[in-house]
Amino acid sequence: MEIFQERTSLEIGWIPHFSSIINWTCRVGKGLLNKVKKIDKKWIAIADHSIDIGIKQVFIVLRVELDIFLQRDGAITLKDCECIGMKVSSKVTGESVAKDLKEIFDKAGEPVAIIKDNGSALNRGVKLYKKQYKSEIDTIEDITHVVANGLKKQFEKNRLYKCYIKMLNDGANKLRQTDLAFLIPPKLRKKGKFQSISRLNKWTNRLIEKKIFSKRGKAKKGSLLARLRVAFPKFKLLEPFVKNFIKTTNTTNKIMKLLKNKGLNISTYHQSIELLNKLPRKSKMKKIVTVWLDKHIEIQKRVSPHPLPISSDIIESLFGKFKYRLERSPQSDMNRATLLIPLLCGNLDKQKLLFTLENTKHKELKKWEEENIPYTVRKKRLEFFNNNIQKMEIKELA
Repeated sequence: MEIFQERTSLEIGWIPHFSSIINWTCRVGKGLLNKVKKIDKKWIAIADHSIDIGIKQVFIVLRVELDIFLQRDGAITLKDCECIGMKVSSKVTGESVAKDLKEIFDKAGEPVAIIKDNGSALNRGVKLYKKQYKSEIDTIEDITHVVANGLKKQFEKNRLYKCYIKMLNDGANKLRQTDLAFLIPPKLRKKGKFQSISRLNKWTNRLIEKKIFSKRGKAKKGSLLARLRVAFPKFKLLEPFVKNFIKTTNTTNKIMKLLKNKGLNISTYHQSIELLNKLPRKSKMKKIVTVWLDKHIEIQKRVSPHPLPISSDIIESLFGKFKYRLERSPQSDMNRATLLIPLLCGNLDKQKLLFTLENTKHKELKKWEEENIPYTVRKKRLEFFNNNIQKMEIKELA
């Protein structure tokens, strides 16, 4: 707003059109991508794909310097990151990921390691990149997805777990649109449900602590207590299983909180092992996380004396912020607003913004749009209603 005020004057009667503001903002985003270069410090890459928006998704690579935990006390924030690469596509394959990584790393330099989730295209793409270009970068598996997959392997096919989830869903339906709706359990995500399961367990644990389902004492007919017992009739029978489930998720949550805030080094490794030892000896979760810790502590020793970042949560946060802004559009689609993503990273001051804006031409923005997003949903809609169906089909074939 300061730049806007300095560069415009209401006294001469000129007020920029809103599209001009959008163009300026997108130019800064393009300018930030233009000025990506190699750095002397060791760094790691965090890579991920967004969920589909319209028929496209965006592939993002962030750069985080390895000494980040020495600079701050806590988890990585967007201010600690630099967006070094962004690719928009309607079809993602391992081959396309490998090609994109090559282009990005040629410009930004190669990291000592790359953090990723367990997505099939990303997995294959990183392996292909390392094989094709004889790269020795280490691969760090995101701890959040490792834990979620571990919980899935241990509990998803468990009969008691299925009864637990069914009881909660049935109970939620009984309480919905009643005066007890405030006690409805949190809804699990359809995709990646085990990444949000701790919210559900926290709700369940609070009910257990209140002893609402204790067999001691009768509940007066029609009372809040009686109605809750009717809504969740099997709660007391499932309590031993639920307590073990909660103990497992609480333990893994403590480990994730420790590693995300302090990184992985020999100290946090031993603290994590100590927490895992509280789980049953035959726990699948315990085995999976232990194997992950043993593998990644070797990576940490190999690449840096500093604590190692092990989570891609920050890129999920970036996508969340971007999606929030994109939802203001009447049509959900990947368009030039994608160039807002680089602006959401780093610590941009007025001087950097001015320099980037002044050194990025509008024709660069137009060229990027033509190469990356040539045919948006809005353009399709306009051409369809303008009876340009033949032209529309030709573009789609191209």
